[in-house]
Amino acid sequence: MTEQPSSFAIGVDIGGTNTKFGIVDKRGNIWYQDRMRTTDHEQVGTFVEELHEKLQPMIEKIGGIDKIKGIGMGAPNGNYYKGTIEYAPNLKWKGIVPIAAIVHEKFGIPAILTNDANAAAQGEMMYGAAKGMKDFIVITLGTGVGSGIIVNGQLVYGHDGFAGELGHVTVIPDGREHWGTGMKGSLEAYCSATGMRLTALELMEKYPDADTPLRKLKAEEIDSKAIYDAAMQGCGLCKEVFEYTGNILGLALANFVMFSSPEAIVLFGGVTAAGEMLIKPTRLAMEANVLPIFRNKVKLIFSDLKEADAAILGASALVWE
Repeated sequence: MTEQPSSFAIGVDIGGTNTKFGIVDKRGNIWYQDRMRTTDHEQVGTFVEELHEKLQPMIEKIGGIDKIKGIGMGAPNGNYYKGTIEYAPNLKWKGIVPIAAIVHEKFGIPAILTNDANAAAQGEMMYGAAKGMKDFIVITLGTGVGSGIIVNGQLVYGHDGFAGELGHVTVIPDGREHWGTGMKGSLEAYCSATGMRLTALELMEKYPDADTPLRKLKAEEIDSKAIYDAAMQGCGLCKEVFEYTGNILGLALANFVMFSSPEAIVLFGGVTAAGEMLIKPTRLAMEANVLPIFRNKVKLIFSDLKEADAAILGASALVWE
C-alpha cells in the first residue's frame, strides 16, 4: 500500500454489541480501521455522532471527504431499498430507523445499507473466495445463521429488501423452538453456534453416562469452541454434535442448491473454524439430498477473508457496485 489510490470507500459493520468501521480502497486494502460499542447508544443520533467523530481523523489522513466515494453499511435487518434498519431484535434502536439518511446528512456523501449477511456476500464477490463468480450463496455461521444469495452477479433482495433469510427456513418440522423468533425447527436453531450448544446440552442429557470434558464446564461455558476442542481430544459426544449439525446443514444446502443452482456455497463465521469436522458431514448430506443433475457440481468452500476484516470489506463493497 505504497501509492495512495484516488478514491476510497468507508465500510461500517453494525453489530448488536460492537460496530467496526474502516477506510478501504478498491483492491480491498483497509487503510485505517477502528471500532466502537453499539450498546453505548440508546439513540441512533448519538451513534452517528460518535461514528463521525472517530472517522473524521481517518478521512483527513487520506486527503479529505472528497476522496470518499460513499459509505457502505451492513446491519441486522438492514433494508437495501429504504436504507432503514427495521425491527432489529438485537439493537437498542426500536422500530424503523432511517440510518442511511442520517449518515448521509452527517457526512454529506452517499450512504448505502444492506443486511450484514448480504454485505458478506458482496465482500466475497469483490475481494474473497467468490471473486469472479456470478452465482453463489454465502452462509454465515456465527451466533445466528445468515445468508446472502448472488444470482447472475446480483444480490437477491426480493420485492421488499428482505429476501434471503435462509437461516429461518424450517429444516425439522415442529422441531426445536428458536429462542428469538419462537419458530420451530429453523436452520438457525440447529446450525448456529447457539444451536450447536443446545445440541450438546441435549445429548449430555440424553446420554447421562457419556464421558465428555463438557461435564466439567458450567452450562454457560459450553460453546462451539469448547465442543470443537473436546471433539479434537476424541470426545465421541462432541463429534456427534458436529455430525448432527453437518447433516442438518447439508440437507438445507441441498434445498438451496436446487433453488438457485450456485457455482459455490461459501461458509463463513466462527463455527467454520472446525474445518473438515464440519464440512465433511455437511458435504455428504448435501450430495445425498440433491437430484443427480446437481450432484458434485457445487463447490463447498470456506471464506478466505480474515474474519476480523470481512465485515468492513463487505460493507465497503456496496459502494463499488
